[in-house]
Amino acid sequence: MKEQRIGIAGQHVTYRASEGTGRTVVLVHGNSSSSRVWRHLLDGPFGERFRCLAPDLPGHGGSARTGRADDYSLRSYASVLAGFVGELQAEDAVVVGWSLGGHIALEAASVLPAAAGFVLFGTPPIGSPADVGRAFLPNPAMNVGFTPEVDAEAAQSYARSFLAPGSTLPTDELVADVLATDGAARAGLLASLQAGAFADERAVVEHLTQPLAVLHGEGEQLISAEYLKDIRMPALWRGAVQILPGVGHAPHLEAPEDFADILTRFISDLD
Repeated sequence: MKEQRIGIAGQHVTYRASEGTGRTVVLVHGNSSSSRVWRHLLDGPFGERFRCLAPDLPGHGGSARTGRADDYSLRSYASVLAGFVGELQAEDAVVVGWSLGGHIALEAASVLPAAAGFVLFGTPPIGSPADVGRAFLPNPAMNVGFTPEVDAEAAQSYARSFLAPGSTLPTDELVADVLATDGAARAGLLASLQAGAFADERAVVEHLTQPLAVLHGEGEQLISAEYLKDIRMPALWRGAVQILPGVGHAPHLEAPEDFADILTRFISDLD
C-alpha cells in the first residue's frame, strides 16, 4: 500500500493506493476517520486484484486542515471527491462510501456520470433534515460526530458505536482517528446539515442510473434498517438491501474478508 499526496482545488489531500491493476475502486471513509480503515482491502487479495484508491478527507488523517469552515461540508467534500477522481483518472471507478463517505458519494453522484457503480453502507439516504429522526437510531454516541472538542472517553464511545454489540475488535486506531480529526470538520459538517446544504439523497438514489449496492450490518447501532426499506431505489443491486450478519456499522473492519467478497461480487456483476 502506497501513501501519496496530491493537490485538489488548493487543498493537500493524502491518499493510499493498492498495487492492483484491475477495475478502479475509490474508497471514501466516514466522519472522524481516515483512509487506514480500508487497509484490509488495500493490503489483501482485493487490493492485489483491483486498483484501490482511498483518500483522507480534508481535516482527516494525513490531509491538511483547511482553516475554512465552508470546506467542511457535504458539498465541499463532494467537490474534493470529484477532483480526486479526475486527477487520478478514475472517472469509471466503483465508488464505495462508508457512513459520511456514502453521503459524500451521493452528493457527488451528479458530477460522476461515468462511475461504474456505487456501494453505500452505514449511509441512509436523507431527503431533508426531517428524515434524520427516522434514518438514525437514538444512540447518544452519534453526537460525538458533530462535537468540535472530543476527549478520549467520547472518542471511545463513538468508536464502539461503529461495531456490533459485544464486539471484541480493538478500537485503538478508530479512537486515534477521531482524536486526530480537525474539530472544525465536525462543527462545519453540523452547520451545513442544519442549513440544509445538501442534495436530496432520496431523489438521487431514485434516479440513479448506475448499479447501487446498499449494505447494512444486522448489528448496526446507528442506522435504521426499517428506514432503508422505505426508500425507492430502482437501481438497487439484486433488488434488496444486503443484510450482513454478525457486524455493525463497520463491516469492512469487523469482517473484512466477507466484506471484500461482497464487493467483489458486486464488481463482477458489472462486467
